[in-house]
Amino acid sequence: MTLAETPKVAMITGGASGIGLAVATALVRRGDWHVHLLDVNGISGLKAAKDLAGAATFHEVDVTAYSEIARMFDNIFRAEGRLDFVFANAGILERLDFYEQHPAGNPPPEVNMRVVDINLKAVYTTSYLVLHYFRQCPSSDRSLVLTASCGGLYACPNRPMYSGTKHGVVGFMRSIASTYVDSGIRVNAICPGTVETSLLADAEWRAFPQNYFTPISVIVDTVLKLIDGGTVTDAKGDVVEGGRVFGKAVEIILNNFYLRDQHEYCDEAMAASMGADTLEESKPA
Repeated sequence: MTLAETPKVAMITGGASGIGLAVATALVRRGDWHVHLLDVNGISGLKAAKDLAGAATFHEVDVTAYSEIARMFDNIFRAEGRLDFVFANAGILERLDFYEQHPAGNPPPEVNMRVVDINLKAVYTTSYLVLHYFRQCPSSDRSLVLTASCGGLYACPNRPMYSGTKHGVVGFMRSIASTYVDSGIRVNAICPGTVETSLLADAEWRAFPQNYFTPISVIVDTVLKLIDGGTVTDAKGDVVEGGRVFGKAVEIILNNFYLRDQHEYCDEAMAASMGADTLEESKPA
């Protein structure tokens, strides 16, 4: 078979449920994709792959373990001979009270950093492996999408560690995008508002204002636009021409999405110190 005759190949971390599974389902419905679901939840992952009727394969993987995810990348690439889209989507919320007061006189107990390992460090690792394997792909247009959050654009006092990791994802995406695109890899990040997934229990979700939930279908449609790379117009009318959809933090709320650029440089000195020639370069391409 020629490359055009073989299915496109996607890899999705956190693919057993929520946004990851919804994107996988949408790709499978297109009829020309094979999707690899990576998740730590074996029961949900096997069921998800079975429901997708042979167009998806599940791999039980801890994305915080470099050896595990690197082996999966290598196995999948060797088996498929191509890789077209990677969705670095795995994420959790912290369950601890970061502000808890502890008895005086001794150091407090060590803080649980699992949210940092999954939400941020695993994104670094996945993106590092993406660059290595995408460079070996015959396809000239490949897409990497990172899941950040509205908490990566705004303060989130009740989940400070989660918000910090998502700010990190946005900054990381903006930092690598211009270099990755030189290798034909378009990198973007989605920043959804409140979306009901398995991150919280049903009772916990009821504490949120229900009229501000963002439908998963809207997030899926946005991710598909980023994968396709065509001309994109956001809710404010800002337009990015086809082939230039990279380096974007895409804020998604209710039925709308917005292309959010980085802050302008404060002055010419800051622009120069960050590697830009002029203030006009304060926004990514």
